[in-house]
Amino acid sequence: MSAPLTSAPAVPLPLAEPGRWLGAAAALATVLLWAAGLVATRFGVTGALSLWDVIFLRLALPALLLIPILLRFMRMPAPDGSAAAGNRPFWIVVMILGAGLPFLLIGSGGMVFAPAAHAGALMPGSMPLFAALFAALLLGESFNTQRKLGTALMLLGAIAVGGWQVVQGTSDTWRGDLMFVCAGAMWACYTIGLKKTGIGPWQAAAVVYVASFVVYTPIYFLWFDSRLLIAPAFEIGVQVVQSVASGLLSMAAYSFAVRRLGAAPAAAFGALTPALTALLAIPLLGEWPETVTWIGIVAVSLGVALANGAFSRYNRANHQRG
Repeated sequence: MSAPLTSAPAVPLPLAEPGRWLGAAAALATVLLWAAGLVATRFGVTGALSLWDVIFLRLALPALLLIPILLRFMRMPAPDGSAAAGNRPFWIVVMILGAGLPFLLIGSGGMVFAPAAHAGALMPGSMPLFAALFAALLLGESFNTQRKLGTALMLLGAIAVGGWQVVQGTSDTWRGDLMFVCAGAMWACYTIGLKKTGIGPWQAAAVVYVASFVVYTPIYFLWFDSRLLIAPAFEIGVQVVQSVASGLLSMAAYSFAVRRLGAAPAAAFGALTPALTALLAIPLLGEWPETVTWIGIVAVSLGVALANGAFSRYNRANHQRG
């Protein structure tokens, strides 16, 4: 499982048309990788592997690949005059809790109860909700009208996806939905921690992955019942590939998109994640969303786009070019 990365500092929108198309292609590749990662996680926890196996495979290869970046980061001093200078250890712990092992346990655990389409709608939908709330409370950020509308649409969409299951009361899907919302809140905490420390996305990924791997690996081998030796090689391979694709490759693609498009337009592509996840889950998992789920997906997608300023930035860019 994966989730969208925090957007980098705003970059001016480049004037070269090829640059925008390349950035758009990178942003689209990013959300495809995110959606595929959610579907792959659902495939893993409902197959021969256990939840514990999926989390181990999700952490192992990225952590090993990121060790050199972590070692370089550990030798770097905290930037002077920033919150990181005094409170950096605290906010690094917040980042690890928000996007590391606890996030994986709750987000992946939700896949045991609820379909991929719910994860695709509720995690991307709840992340900006909580991020906006925490940013307002801790960072003093304000809401404009468009962001308020986007936040309201995300909330309504999340209620449509998850609340309907509570009304029906016919399955344990609501348990997974609640876990997805909790995972979204945790990722929002990671977002705040990332802003407070001021470190880059690759350094943040190295800290989160390696720390989570170091903590989880002995627990996994000593106390959990592993199925790695009896699980089909194909299922193991899917999890290994998605751990790099939806984690590291998506990070590289997203960073490229931010440089080419700017932070807000690149982040707005995340609005495609709910629909893409639902569409991929149909042929790959055989999971057909209900009508109310599709309504919620549309509402969440529009809300994410509005909250990221997609339409205002697009109109402003067109006005400047005209």
